[in-house]
Amino acid sequence: MARLRAPGGCPWDREQTFDTIKPYLLEETYEVMAAIDARDWPELTGELGDLLLQSVFFSQMASEQNLFSISGALDAINEKLIRRHPHIFGDQTAKTEGDVRRIWSEVKAEEKKRKGEPAAGLLDSVPRALPALVEAQQITTRAAHVGFDWDNAEQVLEKLHEELAEFDAARRADSEDGASQEELEGELGDMLFVLVNLARFVKVDPEQALRKTNAKFRRRFGYIERKLGERGKSPEEATLSEMDALWEESKR
Repeated sequence: MARLRAPGGCPWDREQTFDTIKPYLLEETYEVMAAIDARDWPELTGELGDLLLQSVFFSQMASEQNLFSISGALDAINEKLIRRHPHIFGDQTAKTEGDVRRIWSEVKAEEKKRKGEPAAGLLDSVPRALPALVEAQQITTRAAHVGFDWDNAEQVLEKLHEELAEFDAARRADSEDGASQEELEGELGDMLFVLVNLARFVKVDPEQALRKTNAKFRRRFGYIERKLGERGKSPEEATLSEMDALWEESKR
């Protein structure tokens, strides 16, 4: 990467900045996740290399500006892993996952105190730039750790039915009295938020669950397109009943 960025190196690599490379970081992250979902280990090998390249790229640009180097980034994570695992590298004891989370939080709080940073709110460390589904998962998990939570999944289901009823009422009002799109958006958001909580109670990752459902829909709709193609038709030319029948066939 240093050679690519040097005078006489690759024109494209030399033009890149922190901001122009950011989108590739996100893209490579999702490609790693796709390879894991597919259990395609050769593909994952390559995708992890692509993801590592982003760290190398950012670090090289930082080194050129005398900000830090790749070795500094690696040293930082090594030190953090040791510091936040005193139950492994120190004299503390952790017998459960809850113990580990408590120790991790305590060490983070102590780090902020040493840096003179103000005490952060519980949810402040959850990045607002996360995809909304992941953000909801993280903030509800953190709130639950301090006891702000339902007692069981049945209560969450009751809340889901309540939110469904509120959404339906807003939808009906929209068609009758002109309820605002903002109200519908709010009610739908509430419903999705409760679904994320339900996923947490049954120990399902909602992001992964939705990704798998998306992949399933792609497979089944692709089957419809292929079968229609064999009949000399496109989806636009087919009836809904035809496509429904092929959808059921694809499930079998």
